[in-house]
Amino acid sequence: MSGVAEPAPALLETRNVSKHYSAGAGLARSLARRPPEVLRAVDDVSVRIERGETLGLVGESGSGKSTLGRLVLQLEPPTSGDILYEGRSVLGRRARETRELRKRIQVVFQDPYSSLNPTMTVRQTLEEVLKVHRLAPAGSRRERVEELLETVGLAQGAADRKPHQFSGGQRQRIGIARALAVEPEFIVADEAVSALDVSVQAQVLNLMVKLQDELGLTYLFIAHNLAVMRHISRNVAVMYLGRIVEHSPTIDLFREPLHPYTQALMKAAPAPVARRKSITPALTGDMPNPISPPSGCHFHPRCPHAMDVCRSVYPATRVVQGRSVACHLYPEVEPPQPGI
Repeated sequence: MSGVAEPAPALLETRNVSKHYSAGAGLARSLARRPPEVLRAVDDVSVRIERGETLGLVGESGSGKSTLGRLVLQLEPPTSGDILYEGRSVLGRRARETRELRKRIQVVFQDPYSSLNPTMTVRQTLEEVLKVHRLAPAGSRRERVEELLETVGLAQGAADRKPHQFSGGQRQRIGIARALAVEPEFIVADEAVSALDVSVQAQVLNLMVKLQDELGLTYLFIAHNLAVMRHISRNVAVMYLGRIVEHSPTIDLFREPLHPYTQALMKAAPAPVARRKSITPALTGDMPNPISPPSGCHFHPRCPHAMDVCRSVYPATRVVQGRSVACHLYPEVEPPQPGI
């Protein structure tokens, strides 16, 4: 026995998780006896999310962010790898255990209108959740609904209205109230503010930060807007073509982004002041086809620093300044720091 206590498990952890889809498995390919092509939506992703933390997951559309969110929510099974909640795998659990776990892990969707039943009032929507999960007896559901609406900043009179009678920001608050109805610990927010106006985005983000402080929530916050990440996330994972290319504390990421892709995203982010029209675009070209990604580092066709090795060898994840980055620009083994 070494006498050294093992660290407490993360609230949620993915270990080398991948999700692959068969593509182009049609009749012509079958007759030609060619194997179906594979789309690697998520490829060997490992992240840890500690209790009470917000991990921001950022990247362009098609980078695999939402697919990873669906895997965490168990809406789809991973092709390989494992997902752990409080140190225990969520895969292969019995149906009853899975139902209980889904109460602890909830989701706030991107489009608050399409995620709400347009024929049901807010009261009916929230009471249905309470009834299905047996969280409140019939006599106390009305009071619980009013409590949930107050928690997300909506008046009690909102309970008897339907979704089309609310603004986008109000509908998203209803979506948050529905997630809170089961008293979760972990929430996946999948582009939860991207469909809202900037001023409304700030209000919803402030609400989510307030709820996190009051209820001890943990978030996986998926977005393509780096400004949103700066506001709400403690740590940020940058995803490109199914893989994590940089993982860093938010403050360090914004002070000095390491990966060329992260640097390009920073430059492409909207600025509060007008820029000169002659400035060169920060990120050129389109994201490659995920069915046939480039050899070596997948980002090299768009990278201003690409070297010969980048075209043939995918970079291992390096530790640089206490952060992780998958890029050949950095030494594979970080030299020891003075005094360490």
